[in-house]
Amino acid sequence: MRILLADDHAMFRQAIRWVLERDGFTVVAEAPDGAQAVTSAIAEKPDVAVLDAVMPEVNGIDAARAIRAQSPGTRVLIVSMHAGRRCVLEALRAGAGGYVLKSQDARVLEEAIREVARGNTYLSEGASGNAFAAGLSKHPGSGNSLSARERQVLQLVAEGRATKEIAFVLGLSVKTAESHRGRIMAKLGIHDVAGLVRYAIRHGMIEP
Repeated sequence: MRILLADDHAMFRQAIRWVLERDGFTVVAEAPDGAQAVTSAIAEKPDVAVLDAVMPEVNGIDAARAIRAQSPGTRVLIVSMHAGRRCVLEALRAGAGGYVLKSQDARVLEEAIREVARGNTYLSEGASGNAFAAGLSKHPGSGNSLSARERQVLQLVAEGRATKEIAFVLGLSVKTAESHRGRIMAKLGIHDVAGLVRYAIRHGMIEP
């Protein structure tokens, strides 16, 4: 089975790669952030992309959404430190087939990869439970009103990036970056940066 690993901590990636390759998986690519994960998924077409939920610039949940759209044969498994209901639901809504807590044993990760590759949904113990997956379609996420670009801008604002830096990272004019920021605040009904940071934390886009 061909695997893509994406996590901004190199030591974690190396440890997981060693375990997976020891047990017969093939890691075809590694990525330190969500943007590179999407690029690698399109190029390598792995069977399963294992994505950290929180990564700089493009988080794992937004990367999952892009990978499912641009490499539909690739299944996605999210790994995270957070077991909150909202984070799990955001991942499933983005097209992830599973959600595993980093506190779990490596054998749980391997089991999750196999289940997700078969097209099944896998939620590890402590990841809010299967009941939330059943109610997925009945509880649309408030973040769904934001476009992909607006979600990128929101994450960068929440990471503390200045408007000029956001414009540079995304290849936008400063005026366009400011316009996106204004639309985000209007859509979410949030009128200060602190509120945007709290929103991003609640939705698993950045670490507390």
